[in-house]
Amino acid sequence: MRTLIIGGTGNISTAIVRQLCDSDNEVVLYNRGRSRGEWNERKNVRVIHGDRNHYAEFEEQLKEQRFDCVIDMIGYKIEDAQSDLRAFAGKCEQFIFCSTVDVFTKPAPNYPVTERTEKKPAAAFPYAFQKAAMEAEFERAAENGAFALTIVRPAATYNDTSAPIGIMNSGLAVMRRIRHGRPVILMGDGMSLWASAHRDDVGKAIAEAVLNRKTYGRSYNIPGTECMTWKNYYGTVANAMGVNQPEFVTIPTDVLFAAAPSACSWCPINFMYNNIFEFDAAVRDLGFRYTITWLEGVSRMIAYHDKLGNIDGSQDHPAYDPLIRLCVEFREKAGALANLDSVSRK
Repeated sequence: MRTLIIGGTGNISTAIVRQLCDSDNEVVLYNRGRSRGEWNERKNVRVIHGDRNHYAEFEEQLKEQRFDCVIDMIGYKIEDAQSDLRAFAGKCEQFIFCSTVDVFTKPAPNYPVTERTEKKPAAAFPYAFQKAAMEAEFERAAENGAFALTIVRPAATYNDTSAPIGIMNSGLAVMRRIRHGRPVILMGDGMSLWASAHRDDVGKAIAEAVLNRKTYGRSYNIPGTECMTWKNYYGTVANAMGVNQPEFVTIPTDVLFAAAPSACSWCPINFMYNNIFEFDAAVRDLGFRYTITWLEGVSRMIAYHDKLGNIDGSQDHPAYDPLIRLCVEFREKAGALANLDSVSRK
């Protein structure tokens, strides 16, 4: 079996390569060669260096190649899909596209979101909008016999070197604030639901899709399975550090976006919504198992970054503490209106 992975050294890709190398596979990676992965020591891994964004070169390099399965892990725009089709239509048995659960309409009509839920992401969310357009392009090609198509949709996926998702701040800065007992911002009321998964669990499931005929013509959500409020998400970081729960300051999503439109760009288009997905199909066909809890995952992150001094060396977003002070002052002034409320009832 000969498998091409476009990418191969990224977050999820590394776990996929590891799984495929542990079986009788020839694995070919196509990437720029900027990241050195553990594949350097694998005898059954070959690397073709190139930039998939240089479409003519990409297609020329792979023109004479034949693969049983092609996995695109770094496709982000419709032009990438069109180049894939020129390169691989009619030249592989199966094509696996790594999409995202963000292709589903937000807010969802009901939860958990299934593979059959409407897919109409907002154009204001270009990452999701482009992924949905790519899915449609591949589906049309598969219907015309280009290859058997499998779509995988990971949710928030991390590894041991990652950090928790930060609202305005970096994840490392959030960990530093929690460790030192400083207030932490929660988006909205902090009660929207979120789930994350370790890349080892996600990568293993995707590897199981390779030449798995059950997956032909199907799509799979591969999310985390612990449904946490953002308050619990950050509270688990405190538990892993062995410190007290932080003081949380709730700030409306539109206020966060107004104060830091770049740092908070995903808040009004993604993070503010419940992100909970059905994953029964992945369990059934891909053997998906959620084996690394968020507590274990975040404990690994802390151990990794503490060795490098990354947590205590992190810096807050310059607007983080000023925004906290502003919101606290506003609530204090708003509290004074309680006197008017009591008067109105007399």
